[in-house]
Amino acid sequence: MRDAARRMGAPRTPQDEAKEATGRRAADMVVDGMRVGLGTGSTVHWTIVALGERRPDIVCTATSVQTHELATSLGLRVVTPDEIGGLDIAIDGADEVDPRFNLTKGGGAAHTREKIVAAMTDRFVVVVDESKLVPALGPFGTPLEVLDFAPGTVAAAVERLGSGPVTTRDRRTDNGNLVMDAHFPALEDPPAMAAALAAIPGIVEHGIFPGSMVERVIVAGTDGVRELVNDRR
Repeated sequence: MRDAARRMGAPRTPQDEAKEATGRRAADMVVDGMRVGLGTGSTVHWTIVALGERRPDIVCTATSVQTHELATSLGLRVVTPDEIGGLDIAIDGADEVDPRFNLTKGGGAAHTREKIVAAMTDRFVVVVDESKLVPALGPFGTPLEVLDFAPGTVAAAVERLGSGPVTTRDRRTDNGNLVMDAHFPALEDPPAMAAALAAIPGIVEHGIFPGSMVERVIVAGTDGVRELVNDRR
């Protein structure tokens, strides 16, 4: 139940230890009877591991094939979003978190499924290490899931919004679509950019998640774990 580096005997860094503590803290929020959304990433990995160790009486839905495989391998019951219907809580990671709880997600190319799952609950909990806290979204890049039909046309439209050259990853999403990354300067108004990206035909989903979705962020630091609660919702 440990990650690959640990199995291979590689030394664990303080950041690794903090990520595990944070993921496990989030797992403590899950109790018997809950319907739980399980995210994707190196910190929420430990949430899933902790739930697999404890085996509460829950039903889950997963945001990626990777998460589905991990959760089921640990004995958790995983069903589709349509089967689960609604969620009591969803726990996921993020690539950037700004002071207003806006998120950049999609480093693992699962942002479309992650956004669907996050929208299924009023309790969206984000687990990150402190390096993901930024003054403004943007430096990581903005992931896009894009149809094959006209990616050049989509990229040109995104660049007209102020992005640098839009790049395309070698991998595809679990949905079989292209993964592209926009490169904006610091985003002063993430919700406005989210709306502009959503209006471009051919973009299946973008990686900007509005802070209004987020209940709290659990942060792993070298000094321990802290929680940031969103009181603007």
